[in-house]
Amino acid sequence: MKLNDLKPNEGAKRSKKRVGRGPSAGQGKTAGKGTKGQHARQGAGGHLYRQGGNLPFYRRLPFMRGEGFTPPNRVEFNEVSLSDLERLDSAVEITPEVLAEANLLRKKRNPIVILGNGEVEKAYRLKVHRITKGARSKIEAAGGSVEIIG
Repeated sequence: MKLNDLKPNEGAKRSKKRVGRGPSAGQGKTAGKGTKGQHARQGAGGHLYRQGGNLPFYRRLPFMRGEGFTPPNRVEFNEVSLSDLERLDSAVEITPEVLAEANLLRKKRNPIVILGNGEVEKAYRLKVHRITKGARSKIEAAGGSVEIIG
């Protein structure tokens, strides 16, 4: 067998229907679309959002869908890095009030999370709402302690 011997299977290939080429072709004059009307016209079927008088689907949905949608009851945390704690005194117990006085919080009413960016040399005693595993291990390695408040 050679490449020039290859042929598709019988009936696998059909020639394209050439419409509107005269009466003897079988698809002449109206080209199989009937007489007049919406479906005989070019671009028939209307556009995607037209739903025959109904309110279109995309207008029935409420606003803010997809990636732009923000859950209304999510919890926003004040993020404080370990490197930010370096300017605080290690003798004092670090609470949300101490962090607020040091201007380390964006919104004072939001809970606080300690992130593990930076190194710790002092032994801090922390009272915060949340702390990452890396930050906790660095603080405890330096001789400090962490207490989670509700």
